Amino acid sequence: MMTKEEVLDEIKKRKMDDIIELIEDAEAGQLEELEIVESIGLLYDRDLNHALIQVFKDLGVEIVYVSDDEESE
Repeated sequence: MMTKEEVLDEIKKRKMDDIIELIEDAEAGQLEELEIVESIGLLYDRDLNHALIQVFKDLGVEIVYVSDDEESE
């Protein structure tokens, strides 16, 4: 499993500014819940995606999984 620092380094390398902003919001206590389409996730890289979700959970963010059907409504 990747550490939070490793996840941040990888995200910065890939210039994923939106994800960095989400992490900063979570660290500041401004992000309580994050809805994710389970079949898609946040990132294409599955390993990094799982590590990133764990970072959010560790920061106290509730992860809410929604189905593809709910997103299209």
